[in-house]
Amino acid sequence: MKWFRKPEGPDPTLAATPGGPFADIAAPPPIVPETRGRKWMRRISRGFAIFCVIFILLVGWLALTAPLSKSLEPIAPPQITLLASDGTPIARIGAIVDTPVKAKDLPKHVTGAFLAIEDRRFYTHWGVDPRSIARAVWSNLTGGRTQGGSTITQQLAKFTFLTPKRTLGRKAREALIAFWLEAWLSKDEILERYLSNAYFGDNTYGLRAASLHYFYRQPEKLTPAQAAMLAGLVQAPSRLAPTKNPDLAEKRMKLVLNAMVATGYLTEQERGALRTPRIDVRSRGTLPTGTYFADWALPAARKLSDVGYSRQTIATTLDARLQGVARRVTGRTGLGKAQVALVAMRPNGEVVAMIGGKDYAASPFNRATQARRQPGSTFKLFVYLAALRAGWDPDDMIDNSAIETGSYRPKNSGGAYSKEISLEDAFASSSNVAAVRLLREIGDDKVIDMARDLGVTAPMAKGDPSLALGTSSMTLLELTAAYAAVAANSYPVEPHAFEADEKGWFENLISGPSSFGSREHEDIEQMLRAAVNRGTGRAARLPQANFGKTGTSQDNRDALFVGYANGLVVGVWIGNDDNTPLQGVSGGGLPARIWRDFMTEASGKKATPRPRKVVDPTGPVEPLDIPDIGDIPIGDRTRIGIEGNDAVITTEINGSRIDLRLPMQDRTPEPALPEPQPPPGN
Repeated sequence: MKWFRKPEGPDPTLAATPGGPFADIAAPPPIVPETRGRKWMRRISRGFAIFCVIFILLVGWLALTAPLSKSLEPIAPPQITLLASDGTPIARIGAIVDTPVKAKDLPKHVTGAFLAIEDRRFYTHWGVDPRSIARAVWSNLTGGRTQGGSTITQQLAKFTFLTPKRTLGRKAREALIAFWLEAWLSKDEILERYLSNAYFGDNTYGLRAASLHYFYRQPEKLTPAQAAMLAGLVQAPSRLAPTKNPDLAEKRMKLVLNAMVATGYLTEQERGALRTPRIDVRSRGTLPTGTYFADWALPAARKLSDVGYSRQTIATTLDARLQGVARRVTGRTGLGKAQVALVAMRPNGEVVAMIGGKDYAASPFNRATQARRQPGSTFKLFVYLAALRAGWDPDDMIDNSAIETGSYRPKNSGGAYSKEISLEDAFASSSNVAAVRLLREIGDDKVIDMARDLGVTAPMAKGDPSLALGTSSMTLLELTAAYAAVAANSYPVEPHAFEADEKGWFENLISGPSSFGSREHEDIEQMLRAAVNRGTGRAARLPQANFGKTGTSQDNRDALFVGYANGLVVGVWIGNDDNTPLQGVSGGGLPARIWRDFMTEASGKKATPRPRKVVDPTGPVEPLDIPDIGDIPIGDRTRIGIEGNDAVITTEINGSRIDLRLPMQDRTPEPALPEPQPPPGN
């Protein structure tokens, strides 16, 4: 039996036979090869589809992750007024902002002014206006007036979420965010956020703040001319501000009015009746926008202030009277090109006075908080504290002879050496060789640890014997805070410009301050008192107990005095910004006298001006902390020296200093320099 496979389709020969059974079935059409044009169309369609999918995904990602609430916040931080501790205003810092506006509360001519000049199709486009973009591109390519094609939504996206940098990438992100804003906010909400955050010049942000600043009226009561002038400022706020360029502001206002007529917000008759509005600025501040103290306090003030549009008033720890004293005593020093810095704080770290330079207007660089300079011999505080912690006593002896071996051979000022010297006398006379030997005895790691305990964060090199002489740079604020820790017997002390919150008992238990042992604290204060009463810091002596240390860096590049008395801790620094040597100035000289004058006036007593030498700029440079000429030790607690026209015998009886002055009539008095007037406030 023969098997035949069933045919899968009609036989082409049969189909071709006229009258055959498959005559009505046509043959398949021939395969036409795909043209090049159709191939490119297919690729473009696929690319467009992929782009749409990616775009939708990006918009969705923005909707889930981008902080929409950011558009509700002011673009610039609100204005902060800083007060002294007694309520006296001392500085006003930050932008002028005010509460947001509501579109429904504004007159039609106010919103119409902005829409007419910035975005006429605002209520019809989806965030990006292709027509405006095409018009701007054509104008720019044909050499016409340079135009921008950004809508109000795009502008809101730009100054809320992006940087002003003009790049294609930023424009793309701007358009994407604009679509996203349009998807999540109503048109009125977008307009409100735009008007409440736009910059209007004169450090003023938002329509309400600008309306009050330029015309002293609420935006709900603006006239058409006033609204037009404000709308014109948005294009170039700094250049068009009517307080600076009234002619340009008026010219721009007329352009806005013409646009309002063209868009139907004004009639020709209404336009013809308008006149240029009168500027009524009443907020010109009498307070400085910056001072050395205010600039330092501002970051902490921002953290204390609430995020929002309201202006803030915050009280600081600054004492207005003491700040005035600081300006006077530093302003009458006659420093030449040299700069001066002063920091005064309570033992708990409350900063009550700050001078960062001779003149803030000339140089806002704060030499008290920003300049890192060598502390010189004031650093010896940490060396001797570490020695006391290691078991040394002030009466213990140490070699005070010249160091003649090794690569590092420091010298004592004036070539004053001895076989041995007590720690107290070495500290008082600021012996360099004794400090270096003491560092080697106790180990530099213990000295560094001590400095760290007292709050010093500056880098300090291990294995460097010059560390004992203060070659590690730090700020005057940091150094003064370390001395405050000694004054308070509580470390570390953190300098602050605002009243600190009281720590609870549990917080104190976990991270509370540490303190020195009673013996250590008494011993270091004994040394600090000796440095003032009979050592290098005698120019800083007060009628009451005071403690301090002089410092002069290598080649007299820095001169310092840091000490405390009467519940105040004060650091004084003098130096040149270019780090060149000072001429005839050491820590025991001018800085010590400034410190003494500040402390005297701070206590309510008038400082007695002392005749000063005429400094010879060509004279020799005093290398370190040089004591006054004529200082001769007589016994352990008694010295004789010369001050002005008097011979002074200084001794201590039961811990109290006694001075016996003997006039010297045959001694020629030193000529006094006229006291220069202090510069205007810092």
